[in-house]
Amino acid sequence: MLKLENVQAGYGAGRVLFGIDLEVMPGSCVSLMGRNGMGKTTTIRTIMGQLALKAGRITRFGDSNVPRDVHDIARAGIGLVPEGRQIFSNLSVEENLRTFHRPAASGGAAEWTYDRVLDLFPRLRERVDHAGSHLSGGEQQMLAIGRALMTNPRLLILDEATEGLAPIIRTQIWDCLATLKTTGQSILIVDKNIAALARLADQHFILEKGKIVWRGDSAALSGDATVKSRYLGV
Repeated sequence: MLKLENVQAGYGAGRVLFGIDLEVMPGSCVSLMGRNGMGKTTTIRTIMGQLALKAGRITRFGDSNVPRDVHDIARAGIGLVPEGRQIFSNLSVEENLRTFHRPAASGGAAEWTYDRVLDLFPRLRERVDHAGSHLSGGEQQMLAIGRALMTNPRLLILDEATEGLAPIIRTQIWDCLATLKTTGQSILIVDKNIAALARLADQHFILEKGKIVWRGDSAALSGDATVKSRYLGV
Protein backbone atom coordinates (compact mmCIF):
# COMPACT_ATOMS: atom_id res chain seq x y z
CA MET A 1 0.00 0.00 0.00
CA LEU A 2 2.71 2.47 1.03
CA LYS A 3 6.40 1.70 0.87
CA LEU A 4 9.37 4.00 1.46
CA GLU A 5 12.75 2.76 0.30
CA ASN A 6 15.96 4.63 1.16
CA VAL A 7 14.01 7.90 1.20
CA GLN A 8 16.11 11.03 1.54
CA ALA A 9 14.52 14.47 1.70
CA GLY A 10 14.89 17.89 3.28
CA TYR A 11 14.51 21.61 2.87
CA GLY A 12 16.56 23.50 0.32
CA ALA A 13 20.06 22.10 0.19
CA GLY A 14 19.78 20.59 3.66
CA ARG A 15 18.78 16.98 4.29
CA VAL A 16 16.53 15.89 7.14
CA LEU A 17 15.80 12.29 6.17
CA PHE A 18 18.65 9.88 5.56
CA GLY A 19 17.56 6.58 4.02
CA ILE A 20 14.10 5.96 5.47
CA ASP A 21 12.62 2.48 4.95
CA LEU A 22 9.00 2.06 6.07
CA GLU A 23 5.97 0.09 4.90
CA VAL A 24 2.24 0.17 5.63
CA MET A 25 0.36 -2.95 4.56
CA PRO A 26 -3.35 -2.89 3.63
CA GLY A 27 -5.54 -2.92 6.73
CA SER A 28 -2.66 -2.32 9.13
CA CYS A 29 -1.87 0.51 11.51
CA VAL A 30 1.72 1.75 11.69
CA SER A 31 3.13 4.34 14.08
CA LEU A 32 6.04 6.69 13.51
CA MET A 33 7.61 7.94 16.73
CA GLY A 34 10.54 10.04 17.86
CA ARG A 35 11.44 13.15 19.79
CA ASN A 36 10.64 16.58 18.39
CA GLY A 37 12.71 17.61 15.40
CA MET A 38 13.72 14.09 14.36
CA GLY A 39 11.95 14.12 10.98
CA LYS A 40 8.47 12.74 11.55
CA THR A 41 6.54 15.60 9.96
CA THR A 42 9.15 15.83 7.19
CA THR A 43 8.47 12.16 6.44
CA ILE A 44 4.73 12.86 6.19
CA ARG A 45 5.31 15.88 3.95
CA THR A 46 7.52 13.80 1.68
CA ILE A 47 4.91 11.05 1.44
CA MET A 48 2.30 13.67 0.52
CA GLY A 49 4.52 15.19 -2.19
CA GLN A 50 4.94 18.47 -0.34
CA LEU A 51 8.70 17.90 -0.34
CA ALA A 52 10.65 16.50 -3.26
CA LEU A 53 12.67 13.33 -2.92
CA LYS A 54 16.41 13.82 -3.02
CA ALA A 55 16.97 10.06 -3.29
CA GLY A 56 15.09 6.82 -2.82
CA ARG A 57 11.62 5.73 -3.85
CA ILE A 58 8.05 5.99 -2.53
CA THR A 59 5.51 3.47 -3.79
CA ARG A 60 1.88 4.44 -3.20
CA PHE A 61 -0.73 1.80 -4.01
CA GLY A 62 1.69 0.03 -6.33
CA ASP A 63 2.70 3.19 -8.19
CA SER A 64 6.27 4.43 -7.75
CA ASN A 65 6.18 7.05 -10.49
CA VAL A 66 7.78 10.30 -9.36
CA PRO A 67 7.37 13.19 -9.09
CA ARG A 68 3.72 13.21 -8.03
CA ASP A 69 1.61 16.32 -7.55
CA VAL A 70 0.19 16.85 -4.04
CA HIS A 71 -3.37 16.78 -5.36
CA ASP A 72 -2.71 13.64 -7.40
CA ILE A 73 -1.46 11.88 -4.27
CA ALA A 74 -4.57 12.88 -2.34
CA ARG A 75 -6.84 11.78 -5.20
CA ALA A 76 -5.01 8.46 -5.36
CA GLY A 77 -6.35 7.68 -1.91
CA ILE A 78 -4.30 9.25 0.90
CA GLY A 79 -6.22 11.26 3.47
CA LEU A 80 -4.14 13.54 5.69
CA VAL A 81 -4.99 14.91 9.11
CA PRO A 82 -2.21 17.50 9.34
CA GLU A 83 -0.48 18.86 12.39
CA GLY A 84 -2.40 21.95 13.51
CA ARG A 85 -5.74 20.68 12.05
CA GLN A 86 -5.92 23.32 9.27
CA ILE A 87 -9.71 23.33 9.02
CA PHE A 88 -11.54 26.15 7.24
CA SER A 89 -12.35 28.35 10.22
CA ASN A 90 -14.86 30.50 8.31
CA LEU A 91 -16.88 27.51 7.07
CA SER A 92 -19.42 25.56 9.09
CA VAL A 93 -18.88 21.98 10.19
CA GLU A 94 -21.21 20.81 7.42
CA GLU A 95 -19.44 22.89 4.79
CA ASN A 96 -16.02 21.66 5.92
CA LEU A 97 -17.16 18.07 5.57
CA ARG A 98 -19.16 18.27 2.35
CA THR A 99 -16.48 20.31 0.57
CA PHE A 100 -14.05 17.41 0.88
CA HIS A 101 -16.36 14.56 -0.11
CA ARG A 102 -14.96 12.19 -2.71
CA PRO A 103 -16.83 8.99 -3.64
CA ALA A 104 -15.27 5.72 -2.56
CA ALA A 105 -13.57 3.59 -5.19
CA SER A 106 -15.83 0.89 -6.59
CA GLY A 107 -15.41 -2.42 -4.82
CA GLY A 108 -13.77 -0.77 -1.83
CA ALA A 109 -14.85 -0.46 1.78
CA ALA A 110 -18.15 1.07 2.83
CA GLU A 111 -18.27 4.70 1.75
CA TRP A 112 -17.75 7.50 4.21
CA THR A 113 -20.66 9.89 3.92
CA TYR A 114 -21.64 13.03 5.77
CA ASP A 115 -24.02 11.12 8.04
CA ARG A 116 -21.55 8.33 8.70
CA VAL A 117 -18.90 10.82 9.84
CA LEU A 118 -21.42 12.45 12.17
CA ASP A 119 -22.27 9.01 13.57
CA LEU A 120 -18.58 8.56 14.37
CA PHE A 121 -18.36 12.01 15.96
CA PRO A 122 -21.74 12.79 17.63
CA ARG A 123 -20.33 16.06 19.03
CA LEU A 124 -20.06 17.37 15.47
CA ARG A 125 -23.68 16.51 14.74
CA GLU A 126 -24.66 18.92 17.51
CA ARG A 127 -22.59 21.67 15.88
CA VAL A 128 -23.13 21.25 12.15
CA ASP A 129 -24.05 24.93 11.72
CA HIS A 130 -21.16 26.25 13.81
CA ALA A 131 -18.18 27.85 12.11
CA GLY A 132 -14.88 26.05 12.54
CA SER A 133 -13.55 29.02 14.51
CA HIS A 134 -16.27 28.51 17.13
CA LEU A 135 -15.33 24.90 17.88
CA SER A 136 -13.16 23.75 20.75
CA GLY A 137 -9.73 22.33 19.97
CA GLY A 138 -11.03 18.79 20.38
CA GLU A 139 -14.00 19.44 18.11
CA GLN A 140 -11.69 20.95 15.50
CA GLN A 141 -9.58 17.81 15.61
CA MET A 142 -12.65 15.63 15.18
CA LEU A 143 -13.59 17.79 12.21
CA ALA A 144 -10.11 17.43 10.72
CA ILE A 145 -10.34 13.63 10.98
CA GLY A 146 -13.89 13.61 9.63
CA ARG A 147 -12.85 15.81 6.72
CA ALA A 148 -10.07 13.38 5.81
CA LEU A 149 -12.51 10.46 6.01
CA MET A 150 -14.88 12.28 3.63
CA THR A 151 -12.25 11.76 0.92
CA ASN A 152 -12.75 8.00 1.41
CA PRO A 153 -9.02 7.37 1.75
CA ARG A 154 -7.37 4.02 1.23
CA LEU A 155 -4.70 5.23 3.66
CA LEU A 156 -5.32 7.66 6.52
CA ILE A 157 -2.31 9.61 7.84
CA LEU A 158 -2.51 11.48 11.13
CA ASP A 159 0.20 13.87 12.30
CA GLU A 160 -0.03 14.58 16.07
CA ALA A 161 -3.80 14.15 16.14
CA THR A 162 -4.08 14.26 19.93
CA GLU A 163 -1.51 16.94 20.74
CA GLY A 164 -2.73 19.66 23.08
CA LEU A 165 -6.14 18.11 23.70
CA ALA A 166 -7.85 17.53 27.04
CA PRO A 167 -7.47 13.95 28.34
CA ILE A 168 -11.15 13.09 27.83
CA ILE A 169 -11.00 14.29 24.21
CA ARG A 170 -7.78 12.37 23.59
CA THR A 171 -9.51 9.23 24.82
CA GLN A 172 -12.41 9.84 22.43
CA ILE A 173 -10.01 10.31 19.52
CA TRP A 174 -8.16 7.08 20.32
CA ASP A 175 -11.48 5.24 20.60
CA CYS A 176 -12.49 6.54 17.18
CA LEU A 177 -9.18 5.44 15.67
CA ALA A 178 -9.66 1.97 17.17
CA THR A 179 -13.10 1.86 15.55
CA LEU A 180 -11.59 2.86 12.22
CA LYS A 181 -9.05 0.07 12.49
CA THR A 182 -11.79 -2.53 12.98
CA THR A 183 -13.27 -1.44 9.63
CA GLY A 184 -10.00 -2.32 7.89
CA GLN A 185 -8.85 1.27 7.47
CA SER A 186 -5.11 1.48 6.83
CA ILE A 187 -3.48 4.03 9.13
CA LEU A 188 -0.10 5.73 9.51
CA ILE A 189 0.02 7.76 12.71
CA VAL A 190 2.52 10.12 14.33
CA ASP A 191 1.93 10.71 18.04
CA LYS A 192 3.72 10.89 21.38
CA ASN A 193 1.36 8.69 23.41
CA ILE A 194 3.36 5.48 23.49
CA ALA A 195 0.83 3.48 25.50
CA ALA A 196 -2.04 4.39 23.17
CA LEU A 197 0.08 3.67 20.09
CA ALA A 198 1.05 0.28 21.50
CA ARG A 199 -2.64 -0.59 21.86
CA LEU A 200 -3.60 0.66 18.40
CA ALA A 201 -0.74 -0.01 16.01
CA ASP A 202 0.59 -3.26 14.63
CA GLN A 203 4.10 -2.04 13.83
CA HIS A 204 6.18 0.85 15.14
CA PHE A 205 9.09 2.82 13.68
CA ILE A 206 11.27 5.19 15.70
CA LEU A 207 13.09 8.10 14.05
CA GLU A 208 16.29 9.59 15.40
CA LYS A 209 17.99 12.40 13.48
CA GLY A 210 16.34 11.43 10.22
CA LYS A 211 17.05 7.71 10.42
CA ILE A 212 14.96 4.72 11.46
CA VAL A 213 16.77 3.42 14.54
CA TRP A 214 14.21 0.88 15.75
CA ARG A 215 11.24 -1.06 14.40
CA GLY A 216 9.07 -3.74 15.92
CA ASP A 217 5.63 -4.77 17.11
CA SER A 218 3.74 -3.61 20.19
CA ALA A 219 4.99 -6.42 22.41
CA ALA A 220 8.60 -5.54 21.60
CA LEU A 221 7.99 -1.83 22.13
CA SER A 222 6.22 -2.27 25.46
CA GLY A 223 8.88 -4.63 26.73
CA ASP A 224 11.96 -2.60 25.81
CA ALA A 225 12.49 0.11 28.41
CA THR A 226 15.92 0.92 26.99
CA VAL A 227 14.54 1.84 23.59
CA LYS A 228 11.82 4.04 25.09
CA SER A 229 14.31 5.79 27.34
CA ARG A 230 17.01 6.29 24.71
CA TYR A 231 14.89 7.40 21.78
CA LEU A 232 11.58 8.61 23.24
CA GLY A 233 12.67 10.11 26.53
CA VAL A 234 10.37 8.04 28.76
